[in-house]
Amino acid sequence: MMIRSTVGRAFASGKLARWAVAASGAAAISYFALPMVSLGAEPRPDVAFERTVTVSRTKNICFSDTVQVTGVLAPRNEVLVRPDREGLQISQVLVEAGDAVVSGQVLARLIPPDGQPGGGTGTAVQAPAAGIITAISAVIGTTASARAEPLFRIAAKGEMELLGEAPVANLAGLAPDQAAKVTIVGLGELNGKVRLVSTAINPTTQLGQVRVFIGGDQRLRAGAFGRANIETGRRCGAAVPLSAVLYGPSGALVQVVRDGRVETRTVSIGLLADGQAEVREGLTEGEMVIARAGAFVREGDRVRPVPVDDPPGRQ
Repeated sequence: MMIRSTVGRAFASGKLARWAVAASGAAAISYFALPMVSLGAEPRPDVAFERTVTVSRTKNICFSDTVQVTGVLAPRNEVLVRPDREGLQISQVLVEAGDAVVSGQVLARLIPPDGQPGGGTGTAVQAPAAGIITAISAVIGTTASARAEPLFRIAAKGEMELLGEAPVANLAGLAPDQAAKVTIVGLGELNGKVRLVSTAINPTTQLGQVRVFIGGDQRLRAGAFGRANIETGRRCGAAVPLSAVLYGPSGALVQVVRDGRVETRTVSIGLLADGQAEVREGLTEGEMVIARAGAFVREGDRVRPVPVDDPPGRQ
């Protein structure tokens, strides 16, 4: 009993000692921590940090509203050449596709087939109008017929146009005589104008036919692919870089920098071209907007604006 009791006291005294050490350590920490508070270190006030942002001033820019039409080249007026007499054989073909011909020029000669009873005289196939030969189906030795494929196809006066299609939503803005820039594969850009806008719509594709007149040019080939950009309207007004436009629940908005602070402005966006956006409402010319990284600042933030055209060293 004495041994057990002594061991218990010893254990108790050891536990007490460890508690005393821990308590003294905590007290020491508290002691050394107290001067920091008692020295009166005040909390730091809120600091309004300035974020550097790239800005651009709104400029007056003119925008063209365009409709794109794609299609193939076709003669404005196509003349189909067939023989006047049936049963004659083609003996000569005197022109080739792409040749320019004049009215009355002989294109081919026809003769009666060998062994035809009664013989007979041959005849000449003449061009009924001046123009460019676009296609030839006449083959020497075959029999010509008015019921078969035309022997020759002529683009009258050599005039060609783009036979294209456009979505029904764009047809309302198209009208005859509107200027167009026509790009032909292999030839580059040519000037043209709208000649005809169809009033009928394909019920399956919901596309309408548009004919864009180009004119006479021997380099143009029927069937070549082309694309026309037709200017349907032109407006001039305030514009900002497309990168400055953000979108929120209320629609398009930009962030204006006024007196070093951010002001969020709801705007109405119109036409887009060459990385610029037309601002129809909400901005005036000369106002400064955040051109990039606008999503990282908020209404009322203090910022340091740097014009977008400043050299990098000034940022």
